This record gives sequence, C-alpha cells and structure tokens, in this order.
Amino acid sequence: MSTPDPVLPTVPSDYELVQPAGSVKLPALYASAGARAASSAASDAAAAATHKVLPALRDSPVGRVLPGALRKSRTERVGAALQVPRVAHVVEDVSAEPEWHEKFCRVVHASTHPVAPGSQHTTVFSGALHALAFPVAMSVLTRKDFPLPVLGMVHLSNTIRHVTDVAVGERLTATAWTENLGTHRSGTTVDAVVTLSREGGSVVWAGRSTYLAKGVHTAIADEGASVPEESSHERAPFDPPQQTAQWVLGAGTGRDYAAVSGDYNPIHLSDPSAKALGMKGAIAHGMYTASRALALTGVPAEVPFAWSVDFAVPVQLPTTVAVSVDDDGRGAHWRGSRVLVWDPKRQRPHAEVTVTAL
Repeated sequence: MSTPDPVLPTVPSDYELVQPAGSVKLPALYASAGARAASSAASDAAAAATHKVLPALRDSPVGRVLPGALRKSRTERVGAALQVPRVAHVVEDVSAEPEWHEKFCRVVHASTHPVAPGSQHTTVFSGALHALAFPVAMSVLTRKDFPLPVLGMVHLSNTIRHVTDVAVGERLTATAWTENLGTHRSGTTVDAVVTLSREGGSVVWAGRSTYLAKGVHTAIADEGASVPEESSHERAPFDPPQQTAQWVLGAGTGRDYAAVSGDYNPIHLSDPSAKALGMKGAIAHGMYTASRALALTGVPAEVPFAWSVDFAVPVQLPTTVAVSVDDDGRGAHWRGSRVLVWDPKRQRPHAEVTVTAL
C-alpha cells in the first residue's frame, strides 16, 4: 500500500526552475506525444530494417564502398542510463473556475462545501486539484528530453497531501518535476510530483504519481540488476470485504472524465484507440476511480488530510464494480477512511484508497 509522503515534497536543489515551452493544455500535449511516438516507431522500423540488411551488404561487393563506420559489425551497444530532465516546470495563476469545478464534481459524484461556515466561497475538491495540476506534470512528461514514452504508461499509485482547503477561483502556482527512475520487472517506473502553492510559496496541496513504462528497461536493468521480489505494488491474495455500494460504469465513462479533466489519453477513450496502444480495450482513468472513491469518504470540512491510492487491475469499460467504504469515525471524530473497489465477478481488486487526517 502506498503511504503519503512524511513531509511535503520539494524541488531537488540541482533542478532548474523553468516555464514550460508551448501549451500546457492536455490535448496539445497528447498530440505532441503522439507525434513523437509515431516518429519513434518509424525510426525503430528503419533501424530494424538496417540491422537486417547491413550484414548482407558487408559480405557483398558493396561492402568495399560502405563508409568505415558501417563496414564494422557492432556486436555490442553501450547505452547511457536513462535520466529524467533536471528541471521543474512552474506555471502561475492556475485556478479551478466555478463552472469547470461543478462539472468535475458532477462526473465523479463529489459534493462541495464552503471553505468556512457561512462563507460564499466553495472549497475545491481534492480530486479536482489533481486534475488542475496534472497538465503541468504532463508538460514535463512530454518534454523531448524525457526518456520514457508517455502514451500507454500505466498509473501505479498516487500519494497526496491536502494541506489546506483551496477556494474555487483562487489563484495558485503549480510546480511539477519528475524523479526516482526505478526498475520494475515489467519496465521502468518514474514519479511525477506536483505542488500547488499560494503567493509567498506556502504549499496547499502536493501530489506524487508513480507510473510504469511497460517494456522499457533502464541500462542498469538491462545489465541484470535484480528487482526486489516483494515490491510495494505486489499484494496478498484478495479477500473482498462487505460490499457497501456498486458503480455502473458505461462505455463513455472515460470520455466523460476526459471532458472535465482534459486527460485524453487514448487508452481511456474507446476500444480501438486503447487497442492501438496494446490494451485489451478502453479502461477507466485511475484518477476517476480514485476521485470517486474519495468522494465517498467522511472527510470533514476544514480538516487537512492525506490520501493515497494503489491501482491493481484496470477497470475495463463498460462494467459494474463493487465498492466498500470503511470510515474510522464520522464528523469531528473522523480519523480516516479506506475504500476498496473491485471486480465482483472475477474477485479481483481495482483500487484501494486510504485517507488519514493530518
């Protein structure tokens, strides 16, 4: 199970603070990532063809007129270890506007409350703050010098610290960076970190998302580095708790969440677009599941809290999922909550959300 960061994350001291070049709108970022993926696929195909053709050319009369670099067979390839860009993207004046926030909460079934008793200002739902910050994180993940392919990356977990409530329409500064490249038996993991802060630098919200680039291995992993047998993402056999609710999720669930979050990753939009990226079909956004689960908990107003989510089997759309909510206390006596979401037919877990008071 993921646990919230014991302290608020900070930008590493050797990172450069920069404003992202170009748009930080998700559709544009995904289009850019798609163009690079297509270019990479073409380059890989050309490289594979060259690898097959060159040996025959070297053994033929043509071999005598090949450039020196191509006349020699390259029997080993020594690649540099993957590195994340040593930069943090900073975007000022981000805010949750009223109409957008209302639509977001409607999609994830979240209720709203005032920032203080009697106030006319509404508190931004914590899941919406993630959606607000996500484009800035994506602007880092889609940089040309970011070493992993963002399209098709699998969301493994999230840890979030909701330090203080934020009012709808309040202007904040978002800062995002990546760190902690790691090995995984299925590829390479990386953390994307985002903070939201008020003028003066006080952090009001911080999130850490861990992603897996399947099939992409770091140079260290390729050289045989061992991966721990027990990882934080491995689980004991699933024993379903008492079901307290169920969600009926239609085929358009991914498109509905994309419309309010801006996350138009093709794996969530339709079966054809998901299959093009190696999935069995369209799956629900992990943060849709997490936000909807968080909305079921008894977190009182004005209480700082931390929440984490571990993702297991993706939610294949359309489907019906089982849900269990366990609150430790209610109202002023609330201390924490745990929400499990699972497949009731196959008895397999989809996600576990843990919420604790700070």
